[in-house]
Amino acid sequence: MQRRLAPIRLDSYQPLREVVCETLRESIRNGVLKPGERLMEIQLAEELGVSRTPVREAIRKLELEGYVIMLPRRGTYVANLSIKDINEVFEIRTALDVLATGLAAERITEEELEQLERLLVEIGESIERNDMEKIVEVDTQFHDILYRASRNDRLVGIINNLREQLTRFRSMSMSYPGRLKKTLEEHSRMVEAIAQRDVELAQKLAVEHMENSEQTLLLDMQEHAEE
Repeated sequence: MQRRLAPIRLDSYQPLREVVCETLRESIRNGVLKPGERLMEIQLAEELGVSRTPVREAIRKLELEGYVIMLPRRGTYVANLSIKDINEVFEIRTALDVLATGLAAERITEEELEQLERLLVEIGESIERNDMEKIVEVDTQFHDILYRASRNDRLVGIINNLREQLTRFRSMSMSYPGRLKKTLEEHSRMVEAIAQRDVELAQKLAVEHMENSEQTLLLDMQEHAEE
């Protein structure tokens, strides 16, 4: 068997399934595991030097994130990601975020505003430490509070249903050099507009944020395709 993936170091502080998931995710992003390629649990486990259980758990998570697809009676494959997929998801996400941000500007509480501002500080500190796991965790909390501030439970439910499809896009966009600090700046301006109860400006900044995220994702894909 030709080995492509390096064996995993077993001294990581992270759970093994998370280390396996991160390794497979990066292998897909970097083109080691290519779109349309079938993923065999036994082969991946042998290459990574682990049992099949953490590989199986990682594949299930990657399916939720949109990195792989599992076809009944056919197996598991690396998902293809097309420009059309990206455009469609970002069209939906932009519309939902604009609505949520506008409603938040009207309905947010002072306590929620303080929470958003504290989380922005925490994200900034995590960026300085290059702690990507913490950045994703706190960024998720940030958006949860922002969406909840819309006071529209059905809107929050729709956004949460779409969230797993967005995870792959977000992780690719956020890992692009310089994007994290720009994202923090964009979020800070959005919170400032919300604090001022400026619905129109908050929505305008939400659109700009999503457009910048999409363009960064497309740049990342183009650069990986050229390598």
